[in-house]
Amino acid sequence: MGHETVEKRVGLLGVLIVLVISIGGLVEIVPLVFSSQVTEAAEGIEPYPALQLAGRDIYIREGCYSCHSQMIRPFRAETERYGHYSLAGESVYDRPFQFGSKRTGPDLARVGGRYNDEWHRLHLINPRNLVPESNMPGYPWLEKHEVNARATVKRMKALRTLGHPYTDEQLAAAEKELAGKTEMQAVIAYLQGLGTNIPTRR
Repeated sequence: MGHETVEKRVGLLGVLIVLVISIGGLVEIVPLVFSSQVTEAAEGIEPYPALQLAGRDIYIREGCYSCHSQMIRPFRAETERYGHYSLAGESVYDRPFQFGSKRTGPDLARVGGRYNDEWHRLHLINPRNLVPESNMPGYPWLEKHEVNARATVKRMKALRTLGHPYTDEQLAAAEKELAGKTEMQAVIAYLQGLGTNIPTRR
């Protein structure tokens, strides 16, 4: 079958394009399904505690992933700035994962512990108070709203059905742990946990 024949027959060209893309996709994706590095949690990785899970949900709700990726590529320029490159096993309990590709702001995969809670609080209220050149919007309303504890517990139960190893004790204690907590506290707890439980940080 000649090049000219394929180019002149649009239907055939479309079928061949789909075939090539399908084969390429299978070659890339199928091996990952059977790779323990992708399907099993890396050493030290556990499901998010209730407060961090609530914070993660708020982080997603507010669209933080639109400007902050959570995937450090294995390039010197990135590892020197952000820390060890991201491991597939770190994201086993992330549904959906927060890899992202947009970096209007810095990557947050290893932000946990770099700043104290008060720094994060002030930064979330008005980023320009701490970083004058920042174009990040403020989120002052997070201090005024309490976490929806029932919704978080329901989410933990749903995640358990998907394979997250939450125990009955963790589920029973979650509502009490979240009682009276603000959305600000939850987001800060989430940020403070990012990247702190992988072996490369120990």
